[in-house]
Amino acid sequence: MRTFADLDASLVECRACPRLVEWRESVAGTKAAFAGERYWARPVPGFGAEDAALAVVGLAPSAHGANRTGRMFTGDPSGDFLFRVLYEVGLASQPVSAAIGDGLTLRGTRLVSPVRCAPPENRPTPAERDTCRHWLAEELDLLRPTLRAIVVLGAFGWQALLPVLSAAGWPVPKPRPAFAHGARMRLRDLAVFGCYHVSPRNVQTGRVTQPMVVSAFTAAASAAGLI
Repeated sequence: MRTFADLDASLVECRACPRLVEWRESVAGTKAAFAGERYWARPVPGFGAEDAALAVVGLAPSAHGANRTGRMFTGDPSGDFLFRVLYEVGLASQPVSAAIGDGLTLRGTRLVSPVRCAPPENRPTPAERDTCRHWLAEELDLLRPTLRAIVVLGAFGWQALLPVLSAAGWPVPKPRPAFAHGARMRLRDLAVFGCYHVSPRNVQTGRVTQPMVVSAFTAAASAAGLI
């Protein structure tokens, strides 16, 4: 079995999806607020504990967030919201994730995504999702000895994750359960929780509030034995 370091070293060299490669590289520096910054502009590895009991599955890096900083959920409004929640629940050492090297650590938690490159309009295609699936599968396989719960942010992540869990031998029901905020599945030793994505649109429209997300993460952290 590969280590996390082996996995990440292979991941960051991936160029399997031409549309995503072109976008992640061409978008660098095109937002005025980050003009002159050197962008990561590569696939983004998972971030957090290598013996995590809780995994958080998102969607994909944002063009001027993780695609810029090189760290999952870092440098954009979604990440700002998520880390406030993680800090409140006691899973992050600080409420702000600014950049690699800022001292932030996660307790028993790892952030991953089904698609590792920033997609145009935050919309990966089904083919891109499927091409990227093996990275998620390998990361969850490395976490399997300690993994006890997963929070899935949004329907895309839910739809991407369930086939991975099924292929890995977890007893996903058939037909597969639909995504919903507050959805819960118990797959033997693994609890899976659905939560609306913490996107700016969901936050600005009030579909998602911090108490809602804190409640979901508190339940998942409890199932994982972290609180």
